Amino acid sequence: MSTHTIRLAAVQASSVFLDRAGSVEKAIRLIREAGERGVSVLGFPEGFIPEHPLWYHYYAASSARAYSFAKRLSENAIEVPGPEIRAIADAAREAGVFVVMGCCERIPRRPGTLYNTLVFIDEHGRIVGRHRKLVPTLGEQLVHTPADTLGLEVHPSAGGAMVSGLMCGENSNPLATFTLNAEGTNVHVASWPTHFDVFRDMRETIHMVSRSLAYQLKAFVINAIGTVSDEMLAELPVDDEQREWLAAQSGGATIVGPRGQVVAGPMEPGEGLLVAEVDVDDVIVPKFVHDFGGRHYNRFDLLRVELGSGEPEPFRRARVATRERPAELDRGYDLGELQPFGDLAIEPGAVD
Repeated sequence: MSTHTIRLAAVQASSVFLDRAGSVEKAIRLIREAGERGVSVLGFPEGFIPEHPLWYHYYAASSARAYSFAKRLSENAIEVPGPEIRAIADAAREAGVFVVMGCCERIPRRPGTLYNTLVFIDEHGRIVGRHRKLVPTLGEQLVHTPADTLGLEVHPSAGGAMVSGLMCGENSNPLATFTLNAEGTNVHVASWPTHFDVFRDMRETIHMVSRSLAYQLKAFVINAIGTVSDEMLAELPVDDEQREWLAAQSGGATIVGPRGQVVAGPMEPGEGLLVAEVDVDDVIVPKFVHDFGGRHYNRFDLLRVELGSGEPEPFRRARVATRERPAELDRGYDLGELQPFGDLAIEPGAVD
């Protein structure tokens, strides 16, 4: 009998629209509920704290309305580490739940630099990982910064779970998903917003993508999906036709097994947790058929992925390559300060 039976859960809920404190409080309530229900791994929707930038589906990028939303997003974004994520980590520890939290992350002292981020918090309340979305999609590009590969990692959890996560379109990126496969994921959180562009049903796409992904990874996939709140209905649509369509965009969270089979859901419209009890060892037999991330069903002498950091520095102080005294130093410059000479910047201590 397997000892690796655990409970997985997908959050299907809305943020408190562009309200950091309210969204954090709601997240903590959901984490506590998951703990009470014996959940081991809990996935949240994309950008749950404080909201996903959906307004670009409705308003022109340079409109006053769009700028107002973007400003509120920055003002209510969180820093990692920071007090909000610490409160969520404390809730995860108290509940004994591994949490994958979707958020908008702000860089300290850089209010215009935001990342679309998943934070990985283990059942002991430790922040064990952070994945920033590699390439923002559509309107996200107006507020979110392209990121790096540092967060393409798999994290061990209780009961044998090896947890990974990606957001929205990344779950269709074959290089990103292969990287996580090669690292040994068996429980993958796919975080989704409330909807894609207006008048297109996101749920059908999620169903297709996640079943295919689970089959390729030979892993369980948790589809966490945002819902539509009254605040969103009041603030986002610009006409009644859009409002009627948006009101119908709710529901569809699922949990998919390693053969591509749906093991829980789709969840009906409304908010809550979709929970499934699974045996992590159920990935073993499918991997005997296709282990794309291992040597059993791949040829790494022919095909392989090279992972770069992709994290360029915003500036770099050049060091003088020669030990000879530059002529510029005879001009009386103060060596206690960095002095630029055209394209050359001399750092204190760089030369004798």
